[in-house]
Amino acid sequence: MIKILENRKIRNLLYRILLYIMGFSLLSSGFIFCLKEQAALYVWLSAVTTGFLILIACYGYFKEQNEMMERAVEQIGEYISGNKDARIECCDEGELYRLFHEVNSLAAILNAHIEKEGKEKEFLRNTISDISHQLKTPLAALNIYNGILQGEVEALPEVWEFVRLSEQELDRIETLVQSLLKISKFDAGTIVMEKALENLSEMMERVRKQFAFRAGQEGKEIILSGDEGIDIVCDRNWLAEAVANIVKNALDHTETGGLVRIEWKQQGTSLQIAVKDNGSGIHPEDLYYIFKRFYRSRYSKDTQGIGLGLPLAKSIIEACGGSISANSELGSGTAFYICIPVC
Repeated sequence: MIKILENRKIRNLLYRILLYIMGFSLLSSGFIFCLKEQAALYVWLSAVTTGFLILIACYGYFKEQNEMMERAVEQIGEYISGNKDARIECCDEGELYRLFHEVNSLAAILNAHIEKEGKEKEFLRNTISDISHQLKTPLAALNIYNGILQGEVEALPEVWEFVRLSEQELDRIETLVQSLLKISKFDAGTIVMEKALENLSEMMERVRKQFAFRAGQEGKEIILSGDEGIDIVCDRNWLAEAVANIVKNALDHTETGGLVRIEWKQQGTSLQIAVKDNGSGIHPEDLYYIFKRFYRSRYSKDTQGIGLGLPLAKSIIEACGGSISANSELGSGTAFYICIPVC
């Protein structure tokens, strides 16, 4: 009861109701003593008037409370929409104003966490970027040295094999550095998508040609299937890279004679791109983790992967406003589904 009375507006309402009741009591007493014959009528009229006044007072109070709640909801909506400075006015006492104050405090705490997280991401991005750039110079030098060695040891089969293996490892390191740079940029939100109207069939043909030589060398086939007239507003290079990473993953996990299909179709307001293979499939306990960075399955036979291709593809697709998922049956193949809204 004491906490309720801390609210000035509730106190004023109770005082007004009490005043009306006291006025009614005094008037009723006067009518009873002065107008005995018509006292009942006047007491009844006084009761109706008093009840009407109390209703008006309560209506005014609850109307004001409702307007205050609407303003609070409006400010909360502003905050959710992105206005981090939106606050609920709470310049009075009472439980409701204490609630508003706590909501404002929560907003301030969330702002502090967002700012801290932003600084941490920026620090991480800068750190990874610095390390990656520092690695580029020695990598370039090592590639040059490796190329010189290849020309010098052609007549020495054992040394030639070591040089060939070192070239493979240098390529892996360079791929890792480039992937880390791209992912760090997506994390920091510094990637700007340069969107334009693109023909999807032409993009997928570009991806197929990118892997055509490798597929031919390994006795595999990449097949395209979809409506050639579908156009999409997107960043051509980034979307093609996302699909290429998935195709590369499919080729890595299919045997000689394997088949990789790239299919696309429009479904209402969204576009679906599917990359399917008939390879080894993904173990059920790994399916949940395939988009985690550096995740390597203990069941995988792939010893060359670095565990960044699929996470990078996911970052690109999400930056495009889409989503990616996978279905797989062990020993029968895997299907990745990219869903992008059509503007």
